[in-house]
This record gives sequence, C-alpha cells and structure tokens, in this order.
Amino acid sequence: MPDRRLVLASSNAGKAREFAALMAGSGWTLVLPRDAGLGRMEVPEGARSYLENATLKAVAYATASGLPALADDSGLEVDALEGRPGVLSARFGGRRARTDRERYEHLLRLLEGVPPARRGARFRAVLVLADPNGLNYAREGTVEGRIAAAPRGENGFGYDPVFELPDGRTMAELGDEKQHLSHRARAMREMMAVLRDLAAGRPA
Repeated sequence: MPDRRLVLASSNAGKAREFAALMAGSGWTLVLPRDAGLGRMEVPEGARSYLENATLKAVAYATASGLPALADDSGLEVDALEGRPGVLSARFGGRRARTDRERYEHLLRLLEGVPPARRGARFRAVLVLADPNGLNYAREGTVEGRIAAAPRGENGFGYDPVFELPDGRTMAELGDEKQHLSHRARAMREMMAVLRDLAAGRPA
C-alpha cells in the first residue's frame, strides 16, 4: 500500500491541529516532523514573499524526510500600515515582541487613534506542497476584515484576537467555525483537489 503520509513543515501545534482537521478526506495522513524522523529544522524565512518562504520550507522538509511536505507562509496585511506586517508578521516588533500577545499589542499601539474605517486588514496564506521528486504545488487564500480596538476571544493564535471579521467577531471568537472561514482554510480547500488527485494517482 502506498505511503500516504504528508509531513507538516512546522512544529507549531496550533497549525498542526488546524491542518489535520482541514485535510480530512484528502487520502493523506498528516504527520509532524518528529514522526517523520526529523529533528528541529531551522529554515530561513528571509524571502520577500509568502510564496518564496513557503516553498523554501516545503522543499527543505520534503528533501530531509523523503515524504511530500506541506508548508504555509501567512501574514496579516494592514491597510493603514501600507500592508505591514505582511511576511514579517511572525517577527513583528523585533526582539521586544517575542510572544503573540506582545506582537498584537505592538500592532495596536501603532494604530492608536486610527478610526475604524481606516483599520482594514486581511489575513493571507500561501500553501506549498513539495514532492521529494521536485514537483511543487501552490495555493492561496485570503480573508478580509479589520483590526479591532482591543483583543477579544480565547481561541486561535497569532493575531486572531485582534482580527475582526465583517460580522463583528474576532477570529479568536469563532471556535470551530474558523476551520471554514480562515485564510488557511480557504487555501487548503484549493489544495485539497491537488491532494485527492495525487492520492488517486492522477496528475494534479
């Protein structure tokens, strides 16, 4: 029977839970790097685009594990900050912002006094599936919203508590609905067709 394991190019537990749920019915089993015999891998994310960063990670993990690897690079783009933090979302605020909370508090400070109408923002995610044989597949998803005045909600991670959807709830207030509405969920729905084709032995 073919090995239908797919290694996630991340050790982030939140992402692992999210992707495992999103991949249900794909014909693949998502495994963490440690389950694929990999130690902690540090892949530089110094590229200027989500696609480049995700591709670097996916190719590195596929090469090291001998399995197809799924990587994502995602970020928050705030209109009033000319698209920042973007690809630097995970490192926004520099060394003084080491936790999710410190990063979104830094963001809120930068937006003090900015009215709701100018706080438009979006989450963007790019997924890359890299095959050990050198084939790469990329898909993208976005979700529009705005930056809330203060954090709300206990679910999610990253900037979820301050990202407000058009219905007024933050991403951290969604619970299980996030699996259908998030930027990663939208990108994953596009990638699911690729995974099903590959599992069935069809060209993607």
